[in-house]
Amino acid sequence: MRRPFIAGNWKMNLNQSESAELASGVASAVGDLTGAVDVAVCPPTVYLAAVRSALGDSAVGLGAQNAYHEESGAFTGETSVGMLADIGCQYVILGHSERRNILGESNEDVNKKVHAVLAGGLIPIVCVGELLEQREAGQTLAVIKEQFQGSLAGLTADDVAKLVIAYEPVWAIGTGKVATPEQAEEVHADLRRLLETSYNSDVAAAVRIQYGGSVKPTNAAELLSQPNIDGALVGGASLKPDSFQGIVAAAAELASSN
Repeated sequence: MRRPFIAGNWKMNLNQSESAELASGVASAVGDLTGAVDVAVCPPTVYLAAVRSALGDSAVGLGAQNAYHEESGAFTGETSVGMLADIGCQYVILGHSERRNILGESNEDVNKKVHAVLAGGLIPIVCVGELLEQREAGQTLAVIKEQFQGSLAGLTADDVAKLVIAYEPVWAIGTGKVATPEQAEEVHADLRRLLETSYNSDVAAAVRIQYGGSVKPTNAAELLSQPNIDGALVGGASLKPDSFQGIVAAAAELASSN
């Protein structure tokens, strides 16, 4: 069984003291559960150092919400993978729908970043997901395949085995709507098939695929019990230790029962 992985994406929220307080609260709340579940928090870049300090020696990992693909240079406002590694990051979210659809990132942009993050020794969390109009038009699987192939272009099977994929239907992010377990599982199963046909069965069996989109303690167990859903990339519910802990606890309970 793949080890569950729950990551909190704090997006552009909180100030420094609030970020440190939340990190400390998460570390305390989930401490007893990290033996069964991998857990990470992804604060705004400017608070990474404060959050790392607040996490202390806990098993909660630190992730960034983005990175640039160049090692250094005249790229005002960007953050390199080396900088993120230097500050203690283990994970980097790439290709989130908000970056794709609001900031105009292409599959090619995401792909460059994936290569850079892997080369820098960090773990990419590569996001894919369809818009509401694409789902309603029956294009979900075609959109997912295009993003999958474009974002992972040029990677070897060994490369892909090191990363995490997150399926985030755009229409379920921050809307209160959530894909049914059956809808989510359908896409996760298709991603698993893409991993096998594009690489091999070992890679398909190893790669963890998170679900993201209005995940809460009340629906986490039902979603995470699906055979191809290996965790969650949590937005709003990750901003409160109790709600985030509820999701991690659901993952831990399922892991212990399998």
